[in-house]
Parts: sequence; C-alpha cells; structure tokens
Amino acid sequence: MPLDPEPCDAAHPTHPGMVLQLGFLPPFNWPALTTFLIRRGAPCLEQYDGQRYLHTAAYGEQRGWVAVTADRDQNQLRVTVAPELADARAELRRGLRRLFDLDADPAAISAHLCRHQQLAALVRRSPGLRIPGTLDGFELALRAVLGQQISVKAATTLFTRFVRHFGNAIDTPFAGLDALAPRAATLANASLQQIIDRGLPRRRAATVQTLARAVADDRLRLDGSVTVSSTRTALQALPGIGPWTAQYICMRALGDADAFPDRDLGLLRALAIDNPRTLQATAEHWRPWRAYAAMHLWHSHAAGG
Repeated sequence: MPLDPEPCDAAHPTHPGMVLQLGFLPPFNWPALTTFLIRRGAPCLEQYDGQRYLHTAAYGEQRGWVAVTADRDQNQLRVTVAPELADARAELRRGLRRLFDLDADPAAISAHLCRHQQLAALVRRSPGLRIPGTLDGFELALRAVLGQQISVKAATTLFTRFVRHFGNAIDTPFAGLDALAPRAATLANASLQQIIDRGLPRRRAATVQTLARAVADDRLRLDGSVTVSSTRTALQALPGIGPWTAQYICMRALGDADAFPDRDLGLLRALAIDNPRTLQATAEHWRPWRAYAAMHLWHSHAAGG
C-alpha cells in the first residue's frame, strides 16, 4: 500500500558497524510488539534488554546481529547492524520492515476496525498494534509447527532446543545472544530420529522434516516472492499443516494483513465464542484487516481484558 507521506529509510556507514533509520507512520505500539516477539523467541537468538531489541541474522554466508531502538518522536527505528552484514543491507532492510510491520497505515486500519463493536474499545485502548513479522520465513514456519496444540511457553522451550542443536553458534557483543536460527537445509538433511530426540512426537517431527525439505528444495517459498494464496495452498498440501498453521505463517512470515487463524483458542476465548464457524463469520466484517483484529484480540486476552 502506498503511504502518504512515504516513510524514508536512510543508511549511514559508521564504525564498527552501520546504522539504518527505518521510518513508519504513527502510532507505533513498540512495547506490545517487542513483548510478543520476546515471549516466543529463544533467548540465544532474540532478546530485549530494556531499550534495544536484539536479534541474530544470516543471509547466505553473512552472519551477524542487529540492535533496534524505537524513536517514536521521530517516527523511526534506529538499527545498529553488525559490520559482517554490510553487504546484505538491502535484504536486511526488507526483512526489518517485515519484522516490525513498518509499512502499515495504522490510521486506516484503526478507522476500519473501530466500526465494529467487538473491536472498537480494544483498538482505542491499544493504538498502533503491528503484525509481528520475521527476518526468516522458515524460522517462523518452524516455530509455528513446533507450537501446534501446546502453550507458548512449551513452544518456546522446544524452539530453543532446536536452535541449540540445529543452529550455528555466533559471537556477538551481547551476553547470551550467541546462536543463529536453524536453516531449512540443516533440518532437511537431519534424520527423523534426530528431530524426534528434541522432544517431538513422530508425526510432528515428520512435519518439520517435510517442511524443511520443501523450503530447502525451493518447492515452498516463504519470502514473499510468490502470492499469499499460492503459499497458503502449498503449506496446506504438506502433511501436518492445517488451516490454523497456514494462516499463522502467512500472517507473520508474509505480512498477510487479512490472514486469520479462526480456530485459535485465544481468539475464541477473547470473544467468549465456542464455535470457530461463529468466529469466522464474525471476522468477515473485519476484512481486509483481520490479522490486525487478531492482534488486538490476542493482546486483550494476554492482558486479561
């Protein structure tokens, strides 16, 4: 969606790394976004130190880290980038804009959602919620599969095991931030037993392996280079990936503003609805911003609202 005025990005070489300034349209609920990300992240991969959001990153053989602070007075994020990622600046900028949903137009989204009684109070209470994205589509898809039918805490524990076992070590200036997310090729080449041994039932482990092989073989692209509908269809063609997982991956890995995992227990509880079909019918009125409606409902439910 074209934005008016369009946020501008600037890059300034510094020593020892580089700084990117990434613009956005206000409001921006930075605390809610970073809380969502950190609650679902492995501490060796992703941290928040009270001021900066930290994440390791890899593009091809270039490996490094980013440290992100929010300047909401200037409507921009300030990103310090490890010098090892300098040559991946363009790809990194695109990934960061997707991770923090910087191309959203909060005013337009809020105006639409506030027309609906179920959402109006939530949107006014928490303006500027964004869709938490990802730097790596496969990393997000792996998290989604590991998180099927278990709690957020249990899923985070599982994901951390996978990072420690299948990811690569990396040196950073930040204590404990010392690992990269597993690559699809690594899991594609792992034995099924190695995946099971991380704490998965056989069927779930087979789904992880099938997903990894589809991405490694370029039969499934999670980088936005193909349409969302094609990606959703390809995901659901994989054994063990149903509508909830496909919608969640499209929402967060591809930034699909209308993705909506209508069988999600948190969404049902937030609206005190028992039947997913009722939720699905209700959510039809929220198009084309159903993903943002989901964020408001999740945020309200997590806060006890």
